Amino acid sequence: MKSNRRDFLKRTALSGLALAGLPTLVPATVLGQNAPNNRIGMGLIGMGLIMGGHRNHFCGRPDTQVLAVCDVDARKRDAAKRDVENAYARRQGAGSYAGCEAYHEFEDIMARSDIDAVVVCTPDHWHSPISVMAMRHGKDVYVQKPMTLTLREGRIMSDTSRQHGAILQVGSQQRSERAFRKACEIVRNGWIGRVHTIYTSLGRFAPPRTLPEQPIPEGFDYDRWLGPTPWYPYNEDRVKGDYGGGWRCFWDYGSRKNGDWGAHHFDIIQWALGMDDSGPVEFIPKGYEGNEYQTHIYAGGTKVLRDHPGTKGHMIRFIGTEGEVGVSRGDRLDTEPVSLKEKALAPYDTSLYVSNQHESNWVESIKTRQPNICTAEIGHRTATICHLSGIAERLKRPLSWDPVKEEILGDPYASRWFDRPRRAPYTYI
Repeated sequence: MKSNRRDFLKRTALSGLALAGLPTLVPATVLGQNAPNNRIGMGLIGMGLIMGGHRNHFCGRPDTQVLAVCDVDARKRDAAKRDVENAYARRQGAGSYAGCEAYHEFEDIMARSDIDAVVVCTPDHWHSPISVMAMRHGKDVYVQKPMTLTLREGRIMSDTSRQHGAILQVGSQQRSERAFRKACEIVRNGWIGRVHTIYTSLGRFAPPRTLPEQPIPEGFDYDRWLGPTPWYPYNEDRVKGDYGGGWRCFWDYGSRKNGDWGAHHFDIIQWALGMDDSGPVEFIPKGYEGNEYQTHIYAGGTKVLRDHPGTKGHMIRFIGTEGEVGVSRGDRLDTEPVSLKEKALAPYDTSLYVSNQHESNWVESIKTRQPNICTAEIGHRTATICHLSGIAERLKRPLSWDPVKEEILGDPYASRWFDRPRRAPYTYI
């Protein structure tokens, strides 16, 4: 319908100029790909720390238009609305701009036919319900990592993306960084031989704790913030988005450090091993029968050890039979032998998907309807590692996993953790 409307407007503009006896020259701002009617209408949901960067990016693009923001905190959503409108006023050289709505409930964004895509930056327990609803309403989705709260949610999100033809991008932006892509190409092409050990550093949060009740701030919908998770008395340390803790410390809202940094580094390991549609087969928690480091193991025997000093200061270090590669943010890449760092790919080598900017990759995929670099299935498989590592940690015993059937093997009790109960009325999926 949008395409037909745009074609109609173009034909009408051209016909009007022809009838007036004027040359049929129409400014690109009227008919070009960045014309108002061709811009991608955006809704931003969750005005926490990380949304600030996304908001600035999409407000600064000529091919996207931020039409709405949403948050359960009135102060945050009103501030975000002001930021968006001030950004557009500056771009237009105008004293003011009005055109961004601020919503308390994300369902209002879903109901708008002029919003084509949404960015979801809520705490992890809201990622899946919002993303699934958006895709079912015909919208494309950029969702922060980890993509889901449970294993079941991941399968639902991937299937929904496929069924509705939605372009879903998971915010695992390390895939759009040169050093990580190069490290993965080195591993994938066998330049360091068979990879048998991988070290990665995630760090640690303080343990979850019981918090005293505090008054709920005016303008903050705490019940809706909790959503499908269990009810607890309000405390600011439960809901704050501090990268050093806050809600990330609690199992109710995610997988702690496995979900926080694991979603980034496990994702790169999956990419390097060519396991984007699969995953490990065994998960061993730290402390089990003297196991010093949290470990997961792939079917070929490759072991991934968390917070092992063997990282040598890198975020991820791959050890192979013929060499090694260490990689970190900031374009840090070290190899052994050193020559691998600058070695060019031959025509017959495996060349991985090139994306130089994660959000831009999503926007281009929306336009072309071609696959993006971190799809729902990729995000689901990475989140699966986060969740299973967390379940093994909480149960204090190993888990065997079938990545084809997506089943925990031989442990009926652990299998019950495939999903979690949802608190009414927030039972969206």
